[in-house]
Amino acid sequence: MTRFGMAYKFALEAITTKVNILKEEFRLAHEYNPIEHVNTRIKTVESILKKAEKKKIPLTLEAIKENIRDIAGIRIICSFVSDIYRISEMIQKQSDIQVIEIKDYIKKPKPNGYQSLHIVMKIPVYMSDHKENVFVEMQIRTIAMDFWASLEHKIYYKYNRQVPERIKAELKEAALTARELDQKMERINQEVSIIKNQESQLEHFVYTPETIVKLLNSKK
Repeated sequence: MTRFGMAYKFALEAITTKVNILKEEFRLAHEYNPIEHVNTRIKTVESILKKAEKKKIPLTLEAIKENIRDIAGIRIICSFVSDIYRISEMIQKQSDIQVIEIKDYIKKPKPNGYQSLHIVMKIPVYMSDHKENVFVEMQIRTIAMDFWASLEHKIYYKYNRQVPERIKAELKEAALTARELDQKMERINQEVSIIKNQESQLEHFVYTPETIVKLLNSKK
């Protein structure tokens, strides 16, 4: 069991290092950081056993390893929806990452309103005497999506998953509000980027006699 758990720990460390490299490289190259923060977690033994029982998976390490693919999880929080797909693309281009499945709950939210991009992947982990390809689930979402998901989880925990229909409806409405907020912030960010690019072009504009004549003629 110790060796079993170590593989997931090392897989998370490997993918976290990759994410941090992308984060730093992007900041230096583009003077912008698309990643707000990163969280990681490994399911507890109790949680693994409960899921195995629920999915009727044999209680062997091999069966659990192959059929429970979210034992190791990493969550990346972004500012904008466009950042989610940008990061997803960069991660998928990593030659040693094997993408197994992508679930896009942004384009197609869950019935309760949940939004996030899930990527199930395999990460190579090099032990002293062998290599293991370990499942890791990556979730990429915006701050608004994460805020909603966190509160929804707390509410379901408080009601022991027996949430009244009225509150379910309000939660779904809140998810739609979060979606609208993301869309509005994306539009604002795009407008700011356009203004910044225009200002940058003006700063580097060279006023030659010919260009001055053209500008004066355009004013007539």
